Amino acid sequence: MWDPDVYLAFADQRARPFYDLLARVGAEHPRRVVDLGCGPGNLTVELARRWPDATIEALDNSLEMVAAARERGVDATVGDLRTWTPQPDTDVVLSNSAVHWVPEHAELMVRWAGELAPGSWIGVQVPGAFDSPSHAAVRAVARREAWAKKLSDIPFRVGTVVDTPMHYAEQLIDAGCTVDAWETTYLHQLRGEHPVLDWISGTALLAVRERLSEEDWQQFRAELIPLLADAYPPRPDGTTFFPFRRIFVVAQVN
Repeated sequence: MWDPDVYLAFADQRARPFYDLLARVGAEHPRRVVDLGCGPGNLTVELARRWPDATIEALDNSLEMVAAARERGVDATVGDLRTWTPQPDTDVVLSNSAVHWVPEHAELMVRWAGELAPGSWIGVQVPGAFDSPSHAAVRAVARREAWAKKLSDIPFRVGTVVDTPMHYAEQLIDAGCTVDAWETTYLHQLRGEHPVLDWISGTALLAVRERLSEEDWQQFRAELIPLLADAYPPRPDGTTFFPFRRIFVVAQVN
């Protein structure tokens, strides 16, 4: 279950890729702007600030996230981005750190390109950190005898969850788009007793948390802490560096 408060604990760091993505979308006077996977709506409201005359459409599959977005004044709805289709007046489709949950997300973007009018924009950002030490540590603990059976149904994500910028660019160019695709590794500077654990508790560890009792969850965390501390040792000043790779695709339909 998505927890908006946990997710927003690192709101500034999580927002930076959104603004980097948005900066490359050149729409000037869009009629409708869509945020697919809007989360708690803290970034969706920025779309209304940039394009005050546009209709803002927001969608998320989490009831909790949609409720949090509505509290911010976002007219969000619960839905599945796999079955979403654009309204005729849609000029911008954005998805920030959401489409990677759908294995066929590259095909989704190609489909959107075919459904949007010429001149429309698609902007997508996905995390590319599934092979990172943080995710490897989670998988290592989950394979231990105490947890393997309880967590056996979780498809821990590794390697090919997302593809290269070139792959996405090729797919969308073939679909008739002009494409700008790139990747960036952000070096987040975190603070706190267990900052990387706190970060992944709002994303990568959600499925683990849902399947464990409170006592088991605390034990799982305790086993994970030393692995994360080895992978991301804090500096003497208390700062922990947390590299995080992101992949960006911005396409304009020709």
